[in-house]
Amino acid sequence: MFTDCSSSTTSRLIHLNSLNGAFLPRPCFGQLSLRTTASTWRCTLSIRSSSSPSAIVINGKAEAKNIRDDIKIEVSRMKESIGVVPGLAVILVGKNKESATYVRNKKKACDSVGIKSFEVHLAEDSSEEEVLKSVSGFNDDPSVHGILVQLPLPSHMDEQSILNAVSIEKDVDGFHPLNIGGLAMRGREPLFLPCTPKGCIELLHRYKIDIIGKRAVVLGRSNIVGMPAALLLQREDATVTIIHSRTINPEEITRQADIIIAAVGQPNMVRGSWIKPGAVVIDVGIKRVEDPSAAHGYRWVGDVCYEEASKVASAITPVPGGVGPMTIAMLLSNTFTSAKRFHNFQ
Repeated sequence: MFTDCSSSTTSRLIHLNSLNGAFLPRPCFGQLSLRTTASTWRCTLSIRSSSSPSAIVINGKAEAKNIRDDIKIEVSRMKESIGVVPGLAVILVGKNKESATYVRNKKKACDSVGIKSFEVHLAEDSSEEEVLKSVSGFNDDPSVHGILVQLPLPSHMDEQSILNAVSIEKDVDGFHPLNIGGLAMRGREPLFLPCTPKGCIELLHRYKIDIIGKRAVVLGRSNIVGMPAALLLQREDATVTIIHSRTINPEEITRQADIIIAAVGQPNMVRGSWIKPGAVVIDVGIKRVEDPSAAHGYRWVGDVCYEEASKVASAITPVPGGVGPMTIAMLLSNTFTSAKRFHNFQ
């Protein structure tokens, strides 16, 4: 159980536009505790008094809408100019509720900008060969410009072999090893960037947050978010540290960061005491936590204790409404880019 982070914080948060793009550091205070105990998992209100300044809300939902609006205009222009509509295919295996929700949201987003969506839903006990057959069919379909295999896959399937089967020219998720390799090597350019890390960096850019020369900490080293996020920050000339399950003193390391990207899937793991005053916090995590006081009996919680962090950071993404909408916006952007590349459309 996680103690509530008061929703009243939202009313005290200041949007960046009201500060005319200012990014103001705050004075340092207090001491860092390096002890991690069971009590640190409870999200408390102990960092600053309610009269203290609050962080700028990095509004991913609003920025994603702006991106979708731009894509909709460009998709319409492509259709009128050359008669082509970008197409995105999604392969869903099994009955994972979260995965099904993500697929519905992606289809809805495609519809909103005029991208045609294709979907294959296979049973949980489907063979790996059936999935590979669907991938192959979409690889050969000229009306499909992007292919997304919804993760996680059932445990009996080899995730890497399936992801590797996606044509690199249609790998709009950016997970193909050749795309990741291009991201990792200086002087190389991948065809696509992974959507969630790309969305994180895009938010930093849109909020005019300096990255060059800054200390950045990424919590988590997954192939989907943590590792590519670290590579992207490095490309932006940040000095990057990755924290993982074997890291000693993660609090101490995180507190040195000017920019934090949290992607570990542990609700409220990053406390206010982990954050250097004035740091920017991008919270990728999202978990459903039971909460009898909430309207639906649960609430969504990120990796960062929002109530505490918003009193220490200079800017922070909310959960939900932060990184999630940007991930889908980047998927649409990658799909449109793929269609442009296929048809040499300028």
